[in-house]
Amino acid sequence: QVQLVESGGGLVQPGGSLRLSCAASGSILSSRIMGWYRQAPGNLRESVAVITSGGSTNYADSVKGRFTISRDNAKNTVYLQMNSLKPEDTAVYYCNADIRTTGVYNNYWGQGTQVTVSS
Repeated sequence: QVQLVESGGGLVQPGGSLRLSCAASGSILSSRIMGWYRQAPGNLRESVAVITSGGSTNYADSVKGRFTISRDNAKNTVYLQMNSLKPEDTAVYYCNADIRTTGVYNNYWGQGTQVTVSS
């Protein structure tokens, strides 16, 4: 069984920074794409940033230049450094990963962590 556990959310003022972490645990053989998604009240869940096992990244236009995704393959952990935060970044942030425990990859979600940007 694989678990993704997020941490690092909280309340921050506009212009501030937060760093989210997501650690995958379980009988993990390898991980493929890992990423961060977010969902604000009344909105659909949207992709924020994704990163491949080789380090290639892709960002939503709304966060380019402000957010940075990274990963530590040895620790099965993915990070999201969020700078210059805006009120519209307020959402529940979810970690997502393709992980192989036996012969195939399965997709997993974390439980979510709240990020609130407000003065």
